[in-house]
Amino acid sequence: MDQNEQKKLFSEFPPVSTKAWEERIIADLKGADYNKKLIWKTDEGFDVKPYYRAEDMEGLEYLNVVPDGSANEGCERNRNNDWLIRQDICEEAIEAANAIARDAVSKGAASIGIKATQVSSHKQMGQLLEGIDLSKTEINFIASQSYPLTLELFIYEVIHRAENSGKIKGSLNFDPISYLLLHGEFYSNWNQNIDDAEYLLRTIQTKLPGFQAITINGHYFQNAGATLVQELAFSLASANEYLTGLTDKGLTVDQVSPFIRFSFGIGPNYFMEIAKLRAARILWARMVEQYKPVSDESLRIFIHAATAQWNMSVYDPYVNMLRTTTEGMSAALGNADSVTVLPFNVSYQRPDDFSTRISRNQQLVLKEESYFDKIIDPAAGSYYIENLTNLIARHAWDLFREVASKGGIIECIKSGFIQDEVEKSRKKKESDIAQRRIIMLGTNQYPNLQETMLDQIQFFQEPQKEKESLYKKLLPYRAAQPYEEVRLATERYVEKGNKRPLVFLFTTGNIAMMRARAGFATNFFGCAGFEIIDNPGFSTVEEGVEAALASTAEIVVICSSDEEYPLIVPEIASRIRLANNQIQLVVAGYPKDYIEQFKLAGIDDFIHIRSDLPATLKSFQQCLASNS
Repeated sequence: MDQNEQKKLFSEFPPVSTKAWEERIIADLKGADYNKKLIWKTDEGFDVKPYYRAEDMEGLEYLNVVPDGSANEGCERNRNNDWLIRQDICEEAIEAANAIARDAVSKGAASIGIKATQVSSHKQMGQLLEGIDLSKTEINFIASQSYPLTLELFIYEVIHRAENSGKIKGSLNFDPISYLLLHGEFYSNWNQNIDDAEYLLRTIQTKLPGFQAITINGHYFQNAGATLVQELAFSLASANEYLTGLTDKGLTVDQVSPFIRFSFGIGPNYFMEIAKLRAARILWARMVEQYKPVSDESLRIFIHAATAQWNMSVYDPYVNMLRTTTEGMSAALGNADSVTVLPFNVSYQRPDDFSTRISRNQQLVLKEESYFDKIIDPAAGSYYIENLTNLIARHAWDLFREVASKGGIIECIKSGFIQDEVEKSRKKKESDIAQRRIIMLGTNQYPNLQETMLDQIQFFQEPQKEKESLYKKLLPYRAAQPYEEVRLATERYVEKGNKRPLVFLFTTGNIAMMRARAGFATNFFGCAGFEIIDNPGFSTVEEGVEAALASTAEIVVICSSDEEYPLIVPEIASRIRLANNQIQLVVAGYPKDYIEQFKLAGIDDFIHIRSDLPATLKSFQQCLASNS
């Protein structure tokens, strides 16, 4: 379309000013608070407007500082948005890991994450990599008993095969700062760690120039419950610690920066995750500039993105496929260089052929059928995403500077600042999930009531409690774990010969409120795996009480309106208590003016939107167990 046609098209739609839009919105709100209704207050500490316009792009300085012609500073591609499909292999046995790796490469993986914990000889390294073309497949050593030894053995394998070392791509997962965070102490000491890093860098520079020695494992922050801003800021602080330590040893920034890669977690916040990766490119370039690099290549960042374990669930596990698909999309649209989509069952089983095939195919669909790899920086120019990018970058930079002002990330780990900040974020998220302000399908809302998982679980990681160590640890976590504990407890209760706990919904009165509260109660107790008996509604208290007692339910939930509760709750409670004092009587809702009165009448509990879901369900389980 030429400019004249474009002008003709848009002349049919006269411009509307922001003032006019705002006046229309305020009128439609009919007195409701604009900020409460339409402004999104993020966990990252900033407000997001309900809409953005071209004028909101003014003042975004990073848009005008573009080293390679793309719309996103630090974006490395100038022809497409291609990325490497990576599969990480958890198998440690050499022959089994090799078989999985060869299968993955033959079915679409261009990058392999592999463990070398059992590799201690040239022969074993050869066995681990047998049948894999090192010039075409990126090799990432994600675990090792010794990274200097692994590097030496890998270089030997490259030489033994007479490969062109300049074409070999991959990385070592060398990251002693992450080790300090996860274990509460160094595996040696910081000086030795920097010496090891220097050795790895100097060796790689001369023998494997396409390899990267240090991986900044930012995904650990995300998987411990951090905000996106915290993950980005603390990852940059870690990278800065390595840059400082290595340049102090005589290396230039140009000898260090290209050999560092970042590994970020990608969670469910679709647009924010896209913006986070774009912000990472901007901030990395800004940070490296302070070291006065000679080459623009030093400003470029390599980003590996892995779908987060934080929001993966054991129950309704196929929902994990949906979660990881949108997360993979965020990674691709955010210009990740390589992406791992975790198998949907990784939180409770060793991934099998089916789950790993699906996880690869999710990325293949994004490439081969959706063409996400065909355009540079797909999010560029979006008023919304550009502003999110700016907000995340600004707040992450402020937090990065705060860490620097406290002496850097190692001092902040020793003082507990990093761990405490992540813990605050995690507790806020836990509270929001417990009160269902954040929905996890199949876990805290819309559970599959017929599902059982106890017989399918090969391992289940209980929420970790910090063990004694020199420094406070960063604890990996999945948000669904408390709910899974509750539901597994129900399955174990049944496995011991008890009948499945039964919840009877005493529905009566106002039809709209009755049905709404019955749906709420079904979801609430369904999250514990209890059986639910719903009802179309009883016309009298006597009819409902008779049906409730006949059901032999352990829990009876009264579902009606707040206006009707004062008339019916005392009578229902009195009649049921006379017949069976073991039944747990519950009111759906929280009629605050009558709480004490209803308790005196025999009501045991109230379930409502502010109830702590896992804690409340655990209390019901404990009561049922004591009565059985």
